[in-house]
Amino acid sequence: MTSQIKNLFRLKPVTESSDEKDEVIKNQIGETEEARKRTYHEAGFRDGSRNIGGSQALSICLDAIYAKFQNEEKELVEKQRQIKEPYINEQKNKETEIKALTVTKENKEEQINRVNDNIRSVKDNIESLKFEINDLARDPEKYHINAKKGASTKFWIGMIILIPISLYLFTFYISTSYSAFFKTFDPDSNLMMNVLDPKAFDKAWEDGTLEGAFVTLIPFVFLGLGFLIHMFSESKSAINYIKIGILVLITFVFDAILAYQIEEKIYDMNKTFNSLPFDLPTAFTKIQFWGIIFAGFMVYVIWGLVFDFIMKEHKEKDKIKHEQQRRQKDILIHQERISDLDKQKDAVILELNSIKELIAKSNGRISELQRIIDAVIIPTKEYVLYASEYVQGWITFISEKLFVSKTETQNLVKECIDVYKNHCEGVGASADSQNSVYLSVV
Repeated sequence: MTSQIKNLFRLKPVTESSDEKDEVIKNQIGETEEARKRTYHEAGFRDGSRNIGGSQALSICLDAIYAKFQNEEKELVEKQRQIKEPYINEQKNKETEIKALTVTKENKEEQINRVNDNIRSVKDNIESLKFEINDLARDPEKYHINAKKGASTKFWIGMIILIPISLYLFTFYISTSYSAFFKTFDPDSNLMMNVLDPKAFDKAWEDGTLEGAFVTLIPFVFLGLGFLIHMFSESKSAINYIKIGILVLITFVFDAILAYQIEEKIYDMNKTFNSLPFDLPTAFTKIQFWGIIFAGFMVYVIWGLVFDFIMKEHKEKDKIKHEQQRRQKDILIHQERISDLDKQKDAVILELNSIKELIAKSNGRISELQRIIDAVIIPTKEYVLYASEYVQGWITFISEKLFVSKTETQNLVKECIDVYKNHCEGVGASADSQNSVYLSVV
């Protein structure tokens, strides 16, 4: 019976490294394991005899034994140092880890500051570009742009003047070309109605497709000549000046032909038998001839000058607009740069937060380790060893010295074993645990 009970409380074999560590601790505290086990076994037998092996008394005695074991462990300073050494080493490793993490954290913070500086710099560039876009039209020379101030205003004023002049030329050449080439003058109509017919466009299309197309398209001939004059004037050369002179002469001759044709029809309508044949010298003497020429040619010259002015102002306006568009594209590039920097910043912030979490966890672990180091560590695995010896001594008394029936002995032993198990569970001790109970230093 006694051998069975001893087998019940026999501990699991301990690894060689644990045995060596236990031997070091035992040698340092100056007490062998066997001597201490005998002491607890004898104490169990003695206390069992005093209490007639009662299970309730065993519970109280185990609490006293646990308190005694605690006091003994407090006095074993060198043993405590050996037990705490892994915690001290872990604490040092955590402190080293925190130092490395702190350096990394500072580097990440500096990286974020640099990114913020870059973002501010790019935003300042954007604001500067926006200001330049608004200021370019007012003072282009300030930005080394060879363009005139107020080019946009002059351009629109020129357009306002050019549009009605163009409408006038369309009306004039449609009417005069129809009168010169297709219309039969009516003696009953006044001179102005014969020269400038307000219904010339409709009448030309009524007379035929050829007549309608001719009077409709002929104004574009003069506008095309004006455009060519402008194009030749952009390149300053003797050849271009000659070309411009030829184009102006062609325009004047065509206007003279229109005036001659109209004046001839007017002359034929009013001539008598004594009238001389109509010829060029005769036309030169007629005021209507020169009136028609200057009503067309002079207005055409004015149109050409205004058109040339508008094109030049548009060119100046395009210079400014081009610079504004270039700066607008630069703004888009800068905004994309800001987006990239923001993404980079967000990634660094995530890394920084992760580092801060690791530092916080390490600090928490250091604090936890410090509490363990400052406390007294109770080697619960050893306590299970000695408590089992104590209970074995108690049960030995019951089995050998307490003369009761076998059934009563077995029941009492079972009750004592249950008390022992509950006690170990209550103090957090088991054969598989080690150093799991900590007592604060008082």
